[in-house]
Amino acid sequence: MNEQTVWITGASSGIGEALAKESSKRGARVILSGRNIAELDRVASECGETLVLPFETTDYDALPGLVARAWDWAAGIDLLINNAGISQRSLAEETEFAVYERIVAVDLLAPIALTQALLPRMVDRKSGRLAFISSIAGKVGVPMRSAYSAAKFGLLGYADALRAELSVHGIQVHGIAPGSIRTNVSRNALTSDGSERGFSDPAIEKGIDPTAAAVEMLDAIAAGQREIVVAHGAEKQMGELTRTPDALFDQVAALMARGYAQQLKAEH
Repeated sequence: MNEQTVWITGASSGIGEALAKESSKRGARVILSGRNIAELDRVASECGETLVLPFETTDYDALPGLVARAWDWAAGIDLLINNAGISQRSLAEETEFAVYERIVAVDLLAPIALTQALLPRMVDRKSGRLAFISSIAGKVGVPMRSAYSAAKFGLLGYADALRAELSVHGIQVHGIAPGSIRTNVSRNALTSDGSERGFSDPAIEKGIDPTAAAVEMLDAIAAGQREIVVAHGAEKQMGELTRTPDALFDQVAALMARGYAQQLKAEH
């Protein structure tokens, strides 16, 4: 990662903060995004060369300008890590539809919007990596997380389709499914009426240290792994049982190499 530029959303705490510090440790320039400017500045003070670029992930109209600023800062983006997100702790039958709208907007549409805004520049340059932080709950439907699972399943689906399309452009795509990581994710989760939960889960409190998780994620990205499971115990077993085989990824990518997209366009 030496001399590469890494852009991380949700970089003010938790996994995002750990990824920022570990990327910086490996020699990367780091762009830190999130909403809490004070916390982003704190993280920046513990990293090397950084650009603090705060924004609300669902402010889609602002994205073209933000992407231009991020790209021009160090003449390109080598790795975008879509990490920002929000979780849920409520039964589906009790959950207001507005909670589904909010979680899908933040966890699915926002990373898609940012990626789509950045994508043409990476395609023109024929290089880069895109990483999407999903969840074990994005591989296995988990109780009390129906909105979260829906969004995180969707995020991996987008990543998989994007990977196949971009395989002909030299761009790598990584779908990451963490289990319980010791962060504030469950404390900040939305309840049935959209309010913050305010307390954590025992599994989260006993989860993987964020720094250890960041090391594992970045090692796997560097190794070119396409689907990355970062979990222990039963959660790891869930992730491995539902892991998409590399042979299937290869088979879908081969469609693009054989001109699948051009064939569909011609048929139209």
